[in-house]
Amino acid sequence: MMPPPGAPAEELLIARFHSHARRLFWSALVLIAVFGGTAYLYGNLPAPFEDWMLLGAAALAVLLLVVVPYIAWLSRTVTITTRRVIVRQGLGATRRRELSHARGYSIAVRRSILQRMWGAGTITLSNGVDAPLRLANIPQVTLVHETLADQIEVSQILAHRDAQSGTDTFSGADAFSDT
Repeated sequence: MMPPPGAPAEELLIARFHSHARRLFWSALVLIAVFGGTAYLYGNLPAPFEDWMLLGAAALAVLLLVVVPYIAWLSRTVTITTRRVIVRQGLGATRRRELSHARGYSIAVRRSILQRMWGAGTITLSNGVDAPLRLANIPQVTLVHETLADQIEVSQILAHRDAQSGTDTFSGADAFSDT
């Protein structure tokens, strides 16, 4: 349902997702290999080595090769709302970029052979003013592309309708600030 002319449109969440999880394939293999190797070698180590050394090495390998890549993958989130696209990256100090649907932008989709096999792709959003926003390895890239194109169209229609009715629905969230 569209809001009446002049009334601000409510911002609704459409999708929130991470990049494709195929990036974690090698981490999953390392996890399986470390647990298998640790189970096999536990109690069967040569004389100068002890079981606590094996467990320590296994824990270090899991931490560096499984947990760290998982946290890095989890720390980048893409959110699509009815007003904008928000890309958030980082855990402690976060970096956030936004692109408004109402301003309009071009959508470019690139898919490698591997990305086609997994149904993923890379979307680049460019409004001609800011640096392009690159969304790498997006799952179900065709659905995300169609959703973004639909949101641009709806936002443009609402902006045109409000301009024709003579009212301005400029909200405080879209205001430019000096910070």
